[in-house]
Amino acid sequence: MQISVIIPTYNRAQFVLKAIKSVQKQSLHVKQIIVIDDGSTDNTKELLENENITYIYQKNSGVSSARNKGIKEAKYEWIAFLDSDDIWHEDKIKEHLSLHVNNPNLLASYTDEKWIRNGKTIKLKTRQQKEEPTFLNSLSLCKIGTSTFFCHKKIFEDIGLFDENLKVCEDYDLWLRILLKYDVKLIDKQLITKYAGHANQLSFDTPLIDTYRIKALEKHTDTKYKKEVKNELTNKIGILLKGAKKYNNKKIIDYYENKV
Repeated sequence: MQISVIIPTYNRAQFVLKAIKSVQKQSLHVKQIIVIDDGSTDNTKELLENENITYIYQKNSGVSSARNKGIKEAKYEWIAFLDSDDIWHEDKIKEHLSLHVNNPNLLASYTDEKWIRNGKTIKLKTRQQKEEPTFLNSLSLCKIGTSTFFCHKKIFEDIGLFDENLKVCEDYDLWLRILLKYDVKLIDKQLITKYAGHANQLSFDTPLIDTYRIKALEKHTDTKYKKEVKNELTNKIGILLKGAKKYNNKKIIDYYENKV
């Protein structure tokens, strides 16, 4: 099993090299590391000039576009993702390969993760704890961290790539589309470390983030889970409207009250 690792980055020169090194130091060798530079204006390009990687620069188009470019450039059938401000633990790939060799029909897996903010470990809330993901238990929130995910390329050939129209929640959208058709197994070990609290983190900086989750859910209103999807849509629109009314956001109120 040969693997291509895709690392999208944008103005993260202070982090990206550490991410790359965590792949290069894996206990099982990774054959291809693809860094998609999504229009960085810092010294990312110069920093990576002598690294043994596939470096691709593109005009700033968003993280979904960068990951999709990486998928298209991947030489190998198995793909893993790593955000440029995260790091892998040294046995991450070894654990994935062990699982998939013993389960040859399994096409996707993910791991638990450790969160660090300002040098301190973040204790996740009960609802954020990792579990074996299904379409239904993933409706309320994103179960899978992108940097933990590992899959066969044929999944993307079947269900499509990341939705480039979604500024955020593109991962939530992709997991729902995958879980509608495929099993994704959990490796119940913390095999990556995520760092929170620094600038340029879309999931923390984007206002009205539930609008993007709603767009993702709306793709599934005609599936076999349409009842559960519509219930979750009602819940998320209710949360969005509550905030909009608090801040008198008439545009959001008018649009989503009509949807309801």
